[in-house]
Amino acid sequence: MKKALLALLVVLAVAGCSFAEWKPTTTVSIIVPAGAGGNTDLSARVFAQYAKELSGCDFIVVNANGAAGSIAADQVRSAAPDGHTFLYGHNLVNVANVAGITDYNYTAFKLGPTFAKDPAQQFYANPKKYKNLEEFLKAAKEKPGELVACTEVGAYTYYEILKFQDLAGIQLDLVDYGSNSDKIVGMLSGQVDMMPGAYINCKDYLESGQFVALGVPTAERYDIIKDIPTFREQGIDLVYPDCDFSFYFPKETPDEVITWYENIVKEMHSKPECVEAIRKVEMMPYYLSGADSEKHDAEYFAIFKSIAEQLAK
Repeated sequence: MKKALLALLVVLAVAGCSFAEWKPTTTVSIIVPAGAGGNTDLSARVFAQYAKELSGCDFIVVNANGAAGSIAADQVRSAAPDGHTFLYGHNLVNVANVAGITDYNYTAFKLGPTFAKDPAQQFYANPKKYKNLEEFLKAAKEKPGELVACTEVGAYTYYEILKFQDLAGIQLDLVDYGSNSDKIVGMLSGQVDMMPGAYINCKDYLESGQFVALGVPTAERYDIIKDIPTFREQGIDLVYPDCDFSFYFPKETPDEVITWYENIVKEMHSKPECVEAIRKVEMMPYYLSGADSEKHDAEYFAIFKSIAEQLAK
């Protein structure tokens, strides 16, 4: 009897079956460090939809905006390491640590796969004031410290703007405006001269002529924003980390949980309808394993830390 059972287990193993394979047993909470409607929120909802279709498991997006992403991150750090709660976002935990908002970075989590990529946030201005980057820089140099740029102090765009100021030789008035919707209201009302933003949040205003794109801090143009020139093309050597959207789990999460999420992300990326859904929110499907996501976070953390140290001199 024992020999027969052992033989059956061998057959199942060869066939790729596993009695120990992990799978969610209750609703999974995807903690998003942003409000509803932005690129982080929308891409998380794409994952939730197709993960449910492929696995039959339930996923819910929980928006926990504020404090440079630390509110959401703290929720996940204190959650049970059982695979049913994870943080979804792009490097906010690293930037918050560099800014001194938190005393932890990516190493406080166990990295899962990376799901999608968004180019580094572009800079937009009010076309009633500035037609292009040249006009914006001219005005900024004529009125140092007067042109208002909205950001979230200690967040991803904060160091992006600081680096831009340094390389462009200008000084802006950096104002903490909060959410993307608040930044857009400030732009449309004329109270703000420049805002950094993800393409999905600014696309409609760009197409209607209410925004003008000053540039994008990437090494080359991406297809999804191919009509926006890079800053390098315009004489400013600004290349800033892209937004790579990864899964951050509580530190003690078992390896088999990470493997399950890696497999389902790979399966989703093989489905044309899922790939199209990611592209519809103006993002690019992009896969990294949990181990490679951790290596990438280490590289990005070093970049943010280097920028902060250079600007502090």
